[in-house]
Amino acid sequence: MVKHYRPPGKKNEGNAARFITRSKAIKQLQVSLPLFRKVCILKGIFPREPKKKVKGNHHTYYHLKDVSYIQHEPLLERLREIRAYQHKVKKAEAKKNPDRATLLRQRSPAYKLDKIVLQRYPKFLDALRDLDDCLTMVHLFAALPAIEGCIEVKRIHNCRRLAHEWQAYISRTHRLRKVFVSVKGIYYQAEVKGQKVTWLAPHPLQQVVTDDDDFNIMLNFLEFYEALLAFANCHLYHSINVKYPPILDPRLEALAADHYALSRYFDANSRSSAWDRQDSSLSGSGKVESQQIGPLVDESEPRLAQLQHQLSSNEPGALMHLVEDVPGEDEEDNNTRECKKFFKDMKFFLNREVYRDSLLFVIPAFGGIVSWQGDGAPFEEDDDSITHQIIDRPRQDGKICGREYVHPQWVYDCVNARIILPTGDYLVGRDPPPHLSPFVDNDSFETEGVINPAEAEAEAAREKRKKMKAHEKQHHHELIMELEGVTDSSSISNIDNLSADREESDHDYEQVEEDNRIMSEIEWSRRFRGSIESIRINRQRKKRLDDVIRQRRRNLRRT
Repeated sequence: MVKHYRPPGKKNEGNAARFITRSKAIKQLQVSLPLFRKVCILKGIFPREPKKKVKGNHHTYYHLKDVSYIQHEPLLERLREIRAYQHKVKKAEAKKNPDRATLLRQRSPAYKLDKIVLQRYPKFLDALRDLDDCLTMVHLFAALPAIEGCIEVKRIHNCRRLAHEWQAYISRTHRLRKVFVSVKGIYYQAEVKGQKVTWLAPHPLQQVVTDDDDFNIMLNFLEFYEALLAFANCHLYHSINVKYPPILDPRLEALAADHYALSRYFDANSRSSAWDRQDSSLSGSGKVESQQIGPLVDESEPRLAQLQHQLSSNEPGALMHLVEDVPGEDEEDNNTRECKKFFKDMKFFLNREVYRDSLLFVIPAFGGIVSWQGDGAPFEEDDDSITHQIIDRPRQDGKICGREYVHPQWVYDCVNARIILPTGDYLVGRDPPPHLSPFVDNDSFETEGVINPAEAEAEAAREKRKKMKAHEKQHHHELIMELEGVTDSSSISNIDNLSADREESDHDYEQVEEDNRIMSEIEWSRRFRGSIESIRINRQRKKRLDDVIRQRRRNLRRT
């Protein structure tokens, strides 16, 4: 059979057919490098590592099917139109026609990422599993300052709104499980729909932005994460029969009391839903009921805003008030019931120096009522029903009787331990106990420390070695006494007991060493084993010689 001739360099099989370099992918798609990166981030396509890199190790490779998948994406064509439209704006600016440039900016085309979110996450649980990085990125940009030409103020406000909406849902449904304050920030872990979601929120400090950060890549990720988190918040709010997006009290929103404004929105929405159900139950026929509910749905937003203003701003029950038997809410498990009643019948007041946002999120999530020092607070500091006051510096004025003054760490340690810890170690002026991470799996939790199984095993091994060395020294001492002529029955019996214990302990220790030596020698070469054996023999000879020298010195001292 005649073989077909194949020219050299024309082979297109294996990795060469399955993977493509980034430069070739850009030429195939006819886009620029920033646009290619943006589409890959939005579509969830990342570089691959083939086993054999055909073009060399200095190239970035993508799967050919991923590139073909991008090629037929409608978003790519939309981005091309936007880029061509931006050239028109630049052209109008270059011709010094500001009116036309302003008009073009107002009519600039836009795009939505709803279909891409649904394509990447067909099920809601898939989106929950991928919320860790999303929440961390959104909380990070919510704390960053605005940078002209890079980070817009509108985007920062949107990130802050999304983060507060997520925290309000977690606090409303008591889904928070763990909190840990570290140097990087505050770690939170919640359990939503059976999925554990962990994210990191930065400390409320002034963030310093450096030139080393590539905000173009981060903003591309943030654009997708904003759409993903808005989709998740909308689904979670509808699951508890709360309308989305929430309508906040403008007065509280202006005072930066977003958590309290969201709690009042939950309370107003829950009451309105309860009144609507009561009105519908009193109506006679189904047709009349549908006719009555129709205008209520159209007037839902004005009515909710009116209900919020009807609630008294100093009403303690309005803070994270939960209406029982809300239809559509998930069944509570044991952990949720425990968290719901953890800080029950406790009222907290936060001093001005305490980080307010974190405690306003954590305390209501575990059933407590909280207020703060400042405008828009639900109750003042002189309220007699306050049980705990969170302070971070010594008070200049006197303390109120019947109230505990504790450090903010007390709240986090109680939440992680799931017990109300004594407040004696958390008084202001004292060094609080170490703040332990709840994300480490431990067999038991103690107030003074955490017992780690690996550390306990290592400690037991050290104690065993110390005991073996003590037995060996005692045995040598008894042998020397026996050689000198001291023959005490008690000492002989002790020698027997110690030697028996030493033989039992040494047997296990020597057996472990022998097994490790045999397992290590299996992979050694013959030459290496010979050199190791010679070293071992030399050590034994040296040890024997040292024993002979010691014995001769002892004999000389006796003479």
